[in-house]
Amino acid sequence: MGDIRNSAFLFALGCVVAAFVTLQSLVFIAKAWREGKRIGLPAAAMRKTLVSSAVFTIVPSAAILLAVLTLAGSLGLPLPWIRLSVIGAITYELPAAETAAQAFGASTKSPILDPTVFSAVAWAMTAGSVFAMFLVIFFVKRIQGGISKAQSRDTKWVSLLITAMFMGLISAFLGGALAGGAVSILSLATSALVMALFGLLIKKAKLPSLESFAMPVSMLCGMASAILYSRILEGGAK
Repeated sequence: MGDIRNSAFLFALGCVVAAFVTLQSLVFIAKAWREGKRIGLPAAAMRKTLVSSAVFTIVPSAAILLAVLTLAGSLGLPLPWIRLSVIGAITYELPAAETAAQAFGASTKSPILDPTVFSAVAWAMTAGSVFAMFLVIFFVKRIQGGISKAQSRDTKWVSLLITAMFMGLISAFLGGALAGGAVSILSLATSALVMALFGLLIKKAKLPSLESFAMPVSMLCGMASAILYSRILEGGAK
């Protein structure tokens, strides 16, 4: 049996998904352009917005590419490509894949070649995110209404609650990083430092345009530092 992870069927499925998403984007661009002309927006202003939007998506999309490459070693290229190019995120996909793999005594740290395990991982990654779409469709207005009502009463408390929820989510992923040894901890610290520097530039230097670049650049610096720290520590050990 061939490698199911990189089968022709999955690549074809990925092409179909990518084509659909691309077509959908082009349709929205065309509709937005026609609406802009209808309300009297200058063509030059619309072209400038279109170009600047395209440019500012290149660097942030590097984070998606890094996530795809992270999962490609164990799951092949098509599945991470399909998941992360549409609705997925590395903060969900990797834990979901690892949890499903561990249920079969496997791990995403090594190639998953068993079709049963691969199928279970694919279902876990896909089915788990479907709930979020239904949540948005049926409950997002009610949730937004509740948040808006709470903000109108006590903005400070709502801001603190949302921050606490976000920090709780981040803390759930810190355990794995802290348990990964010195290289993992140092890489995490480096990435956090880069993110902090971006925060200072955005707030103190009044450069809000850097917000889209903070996450991908921090990830790239973290990965690059992991390679550097590995060589230094392994070289020192030898």
